[in-house]
Amino acid sequence: MTTFTRVDENDRRLLANVRPESWRSPTPAARYNLVAIGAGTAGLISAIGTAGLGGKAALVERSLMGGDCLVVGCVPSKTLLRAAKAAADARKAERYGVNVSGVEVDFSAVMARVRAVRADISHVDSAARYSSAGVDVFFGAARFTGPDTLQAGDQVLRFKKAVIATGTRPVAPPIPGLAEAGYLTNETLFSLTEKPARLAVIGGGPIGCELAQALQRLGVSVTVFEMTDHVLPLEDVDAAAIVQNALIADGVSLVLNARIERIEVEGGEKVVVHAGGRLPVDAILVAAGRAPNIEGLGLETVGVEATKNGITVDDFMRTTNPNIFAAGDVALRARFTHTADFSARLVIQNALFLGARRWSNLVVPWATYTDPEVAHVGLYEREAEARGLKVQTITVPLAENDRAHADGVSEGFVRVHVRAGSDKILGATVVGPHAGDLIGELSLAITNKIGLLGVAATIHPYPTLAEAIRRAADAYNRTRLTPLFKSLATRWLAWQRR
Repeated sequence: MTTFTRVDENDRRLLANVRPESWRSPTPAARYNLVAIGAGTAGLISAIGTAGLGGKAALVERSLMGGDCLVVGCVPSKTLLRAAKAAADARKAERYGVNVSGVEVDFSAVMARVRAVRADISHVDSAARYSSAGVDVFFGAARFTGPDTLQAGDQVLRFKKAVIATGTRPVAPPIPGLAEAGYLTNETLFSLTEKPARLAVIGGGPIGCELAQALQRLGVSVTVFEMTDHVLPLEDVDAAAIVQNALIADGVSLVLNARIERIEVEGGEKVVVHAGGRLPVDAILVAAGRAPNIEGLGLETVGVEATKNGITVDDFMRTTNPNIFAAGDVALRARFTHTADFSARLVIQNALFLGARRWSNLVVPWATYTDPEVAHVGLYEREAEARGLKVQTITVPLAENDRAHADGVSEGFVRVHVRAGSDKILGATVVGPHAGDLIGELSLAITNKIGLLGVAATIHPYPTLAEAIRRAADAYNRTRLTPLFKSLATRWLAWQRR
């Protein structure tokens, strides 16, 4: 459940779209083809897709339509990151021959813009839009009451199929004193109007790194506590090292292999007591851990199994009840807006049209939007080798890319893993500016079984960062130039000269 604190007129505009006070639930249909529980990305796509195909669809939301992505996730966080990048670019402008005399950040104005952007696009996820598209929208808690019924607020809905798309919520680690001291999460951070002078971030994963770098650039003194020996522990070590060095260059302090013992409150300050000492801060941001929103759904009534990690689903997004599906963060390990979107598309096909589309057949890219960005798709080399696959890896440093030189980029790379002896792409990682955009080409190639030979044969505009992908393909091509082939080619060309 997305929590929310009303702050200003922008938030009132948001609420007017995603939880209008004047909303009145419609009279339920006799039976729905699909009822979606949760109006985040997966629930929205499931419901509007069903209605768009001519079915009867209902959408039940106990909090705000748009879910995490719109309200406390992708939209506000990336808007905050953009402001932070503007500040960083201004500070570094001198390297390009542009003199900027002083950079001042108006933190309140930055946060007001975050909330304004969120409100500006909230009509896309609004109750009015979905209602006009043929979806019956109900606000209230949902609970299964029988094999084909659920309670939605004070209404009873009958369904042929249902999809659980209730998402996840942040959870805090069991650190003594943390709850008593109080802390921020992504659900409360974007309601800030005043800048905390000193901030501790617990967790050096993607969310922790993104927000730590952004807030440091906006004038907050940030310290990140990460339990492993480097940030972004799931990424390749050299990819994570580039981001880690960028954080340090921006002024972020890192406590690695961190062991936080407790949180104390002294004289209005929060004190992080850890194995390496004591750190007084003004606020703590928890960016480690998520829990599925499954309480109160009555899953036991309909035989839907769940664990602490979420709803149990098969490769077709079906739960242990064949008439009930689950999609998005509540069911997936890969918890991203784009995976929620595509899991909902599978639900529409498999639940409504007897489809047999498998989740395991999808190619899933993801990105961490630090500066520089890190993006990945497919297998890491370690994963491929664990499956018994022999791998050939091609890495092209961005330092060899002309556009990167022009842009002042010296760190980053394009890395592609192919199956040894073929040009079949198994996975890829991009580190650098716009890596999240660049990874799309490699995702397209894997999805459509286009090997590196196909990428090499594709003209890329010059000068672009994307040309580094083509250069990786060219590098693979050069590995095919065996001594025998070169010998034969040399003889052929010599014969041509006669």
